[in-house]
Amino acid sequence: MSDETSGRAHLVCGGFPAGSSAGHDIDYARLRLLGMLRDASVRTTVAGDFSDLEKWLPKSRLLVSYVAGPFPNPDQCVALEAWLAAGGHWLALHGTSGGKAERIADSYQRRMVKLDHHRVLGSFFLNHPPVRRFAVHTAEHPLTEGVPRDFEVADELYLLEMQGDDIQPLITTELASDPSPEGFGFLYEEDESLRPDAATRVLGYHRSVGDGGVTYYGLGHCHSPRTNIQPFVDLSVAEDAVTPLEFVGPWETVGFERLLTNAIAWGASG
Repeated sequence: MSDETSGRAHLVCGGFPAGSSAGHDIDYARLRLLGMLRDASVRTTVAGDFSDLEKWLPKSRLLVSYVAGPFPNPDQCVALEAWLAAGGHWLALHGTSGGKAERIADSYQRRMVKLDHHRVLGSFFLNHPPVRRFAVHTAEHPLTEGVPRDFEVADELYLLEMQGDDIQPLITTELASDPSPEGFGFLYEEDESLRPDAATRVLGYHRSVGDGGVTYYGLGHCHSPRTNIQPFVDLSVAEDAVTPLEFVGPWETVGFERLLTNAIAWGASG
């Protein structure tokens, strides 16, 4: 990868349909990420989806994505994988592991659809229970330097099905079963997010791809009064289970902030 791309990043931050918040405070996440990139002296271009990805990848060493709906199409996945193999780095967050949901006959619920980008990313979103407080355990790795070995966070706890055996877990939690109430969230046939011990779930990982790689963290939910669609939260977050009007839980957590700054430094420098 050319030295001209060092210190340059492209940020994809948006919802679906184009311009939608899709239940997240996209503006907040965008500003926080841009602030971290600026603090790291990373020159950054910005888009609301992946529609012009091929234009920006050759100019960038780092791709950062915080999305709720948008995903790269099959041709873009080919370009993305080639870019990664050549030394590009993808810091993917939260809803990047989602994408498209299909309607289910005779049900108001939907099911997530596995697409090409899940293979490149390394994980596939199944569901998450109501926003809750949970413990995060951190593995020893250069990307987790300075992150507490254990920290607590209030967030959407993503149930992620790993795609492939080349995943290095960075953060995990313990959750024996999905505590979602009947009819909450997305349907799935089998909970493939459980590790062999039937308790551990991977919340973040690194995947090497040629000379580059992917770092993904499922943490990162945020919403404002105008963008909130959470019907309720777990009692560990609010005693009355009423959803806070403003929620930026993980973004105010030292552990999550350090994970992001580490990943930005890793990705932008090559």
